Amino acid sequence: MTTHFFSDTTVLLKRSLRHILRSPDTIITTAITPIAMLLLFVYVFGGAINAGSESYVNYLLPGILLITVASGIAYTAFRLFTDVSGGIFERFQSMPISRSSVLWSHVLTSLVANLISVALVVLVALVMGFRSSASIGAWLAVLGIMVLFTLALTWLAVIPGLTAKSVDGVSGFSYPLIFLPFISSAFVPTAGMPGPVRWFAEHQPVTAIVDTIRDLFARQPVGGGVWVALAWCVGLLLVAYLLAMRTYRAKVA
Repeated sequence: MTTHFFSDTTVLLKRSLRHILRSPDTIITTAITPIAMLLLFVYVFGGAINAGSESYVNYLLPGILLITVASGIAYTAFRLFTDVSGGIFERFQSMPISRSSVLWSHVLTSLVANLISVALVVLVALVMGFRSSASIGAWLAVLGIMVLFTLALTWLAVIPGLTAKSVDGVSGFSYPLIFLPFISSAFVPTAGMPGPVRWFAEHQPVTAIVDTIRDLFARQPVGGGVWVALAWCVGLLLVAYLLAMRTYRAKVA
């Protein structure tokens, strides 16, 4: 990391953000799928699902927020792939700038774009009847968890962005991440699932994160669940970051 890291990252971040501002349909498209799922599950399946005493939109929203991020990171991988395949990536490497700033600009752009998409989904949920008694501190805690989760998945997206050979390859990696919440407590309580499926659902990261966000929104005690959620987020972030940087060093070697 050079002394110019922050200034170089800022310049490249502005470049990436300008691309998004010139193509706002990227954020809209990213938000369409989770919003469509929110509408579908609340108004079509919601009446048949027992989510306890709370409304189904309140129960469902945390899982939809994670799906929003999982959908959005595909664009991060695509933007990085475009830079690599188009030769801009190599051009940046030949310039006297911090090498890591090239990656960090894409990562921070992903964070901004995904948080905007998440805000759009929350606004739609409010129109649909979502209500929360959470304090400002609880909302900030939710924001912190979403930031960690977004950074973890974004660094994971950097790997196919650097190594993919085609557009299909760079976008396809996000599909398992989008479908993982379906085998969790995001849509239905895990109590009604068959034994092996229930075990997997209760011990995978989505359930821990979703349950923590749900408790924060409902102003319920989070207990030790918040530490499990944070451990998953931080652990995934560290592993993804180390793998992404190793892939990046091999790419520029």
